[in-house]
Amino acid sequence: MISASRRTDIPAFYGEWLVNRLRFGEVLVRNPFHRNRVERIPLTPEIVDCIVFWTKNPRNFLKCLPEIDRLGYRYYFLFTLTSYDSTFETNVERKSRILGTFKDLTCLIGPDRVVWRYDPILFTSRYNQDYHVKWYQFLAESLSSYTHRCIISFVEMYKKVQRNMKGIDLESPSIETICDLAQRFSEIARRSKIELLTCSTPIDLSSHGIGHSKCIDDELIGRVIGRKFVSRKDPSQRRYCGCIESRDIGAYDTCPHNCIYCYANENVRRVIDKWKRFDPLSPLLCDSLEGSESKVEYEDAKNAIATTNLQNALF
Repeated sequence: MISASRRTDIPAFYGEWLVNRLRFGEVLVRNPFHRNRVERIPLTPEIVDCIVFWTKNPRNFLKCLPEIDRLGYRYYFLFTLTSYDSTFETNVERKSRILGTFKDLTCLIGPDRVVWRYDPILFTSRYNQDYHVKWYQFLAESLSSYTHRCIISFVEMYKKVQRNMKGIDLESPSIETICDLAQRFSEIARRSKIELLTCSTPIDLSSHGIGHSKCIDDELIGRVIGRKFVSRKDPSQRRYCGCIESRDIGAYDTCPHNCIYCYANENVRRVIDKWKRFDPLSPLLCDSLEGSESKVEYEDAKNAIATTNLQNALF
């Protein structure tokens, strides 16, 4: 299982790089907590059961899908579409255009393979419960024929998120507020024929008709690949995350959307620095080998780069 990616938006910004990695059949991923460790991950379709794409805007990626299909990969999308403006989503296109992209994607691959994420839900004096209900209803009605599932979650205040949201009048919702919003969302989703689920939420909302989700979901993967697929819960994820095990091929601090509620970016400066290092032919995303990698892994990485250079010369 490949996750592409919780750490960045590969479909929005790095589609060419991904297709190059799929053609080559492997990718190098630097451990985000130990820079000298680089892992070599095979990407051949015989090994990869399914790819899960996480994105806010795959418009430029749609042209890559025929090639990915031709190469023999199976996949589905987790498509985040919220109601926030540039206050929170600094570099995200107009929502009307993204809504059109969502529909275009569904027309290409079908509604079962495009899961809508209204995520994260946060509250301020402007983005209050009534605001969320109004826009959730608009989006749910707009997408009722284009997706069968919606996943919601509430913002988690990691340290880097707290820093990036400093000065925002963020409000902490009560359990009663969350349950009331859940009930109103559930009624809207039911009318729109959309299954509503939560992501990594400790609160039990089953009494409102909302179950816990697996964003990387073995049952959905089974339907996508056409056979039963079973895997264990990913132990590296949060306590209330239901996702199964996967290998993430993204890199932190590489998403130019620069949403200030996102845990994947430290700050804008780091994103700019990483963006400058982007090479669509590199086996590492927005990165290159530094010579400090451990010997065995480094030797594997050098061989991968040498083979990549040969491939580039040939094709």
